[in-house]
Amino acid sequence: MRHLRLVGDTAKNGTGAHGPAPLVGYLVLVPEGTDPAELFTKDGTRPEMHPVAYTDSPSAQWTGDEIVRIDTARHVAEVEGRELDLTYLEFELLTHLVQHPGRVHSREHLVDRVWGYGHVGDGRTVDVHVARLRRKLGKAHRQRIVTVRRVGYKYVPGPQESAGAAPCARP
Repeated sequence: MRHLRLVGDTAKNGTGAHGPAPLVGYLVLVPEGTDPAELFTKDGTRPEMHPVAYTDSPSAQWTGDEIVRIDTARHVAEVEGRELDLTYLEFELLTHLVQHPGRVHSREHLVDRVWGYGHVGDGRTVDVHVARLRRKLGKAHRQRIVTVRRVGYKYVPGPQESAGAAPCARP
């Protein structure tokens, strides 16, 4: 097996007592017109270097209820603590519904808000994405996205459904 060798590495092919040295990468930003090779010469004057703070992830911005939670900062959706594997549009659709609980959204409104005004398509696109979302929410929570006949869809945070609304009849 071939090994990478670090410049100035004194370890002999990983046979040292503590194993090979870990690899560390750096991103070096230099002013325009500077020759990066000059930064690594022994006798050259080196510019002042400042470390850049790194955060692992943006702070969480959860919305939703105790069952379905959406973190818009990290683009993550969870059901009962289980992360959902959603496409971009599925995530945007679920986020829009969860952020407006109990409000009925027409298919046209959802196409405009989620897909964008320039989207060429119809309400059937919304129906297909809602069906996928219900599958991904799971049998216990698929009824949270309620079909309001001849109108559109709404998100219901609790297990109850309102009158005039039809739950998903498909398994």
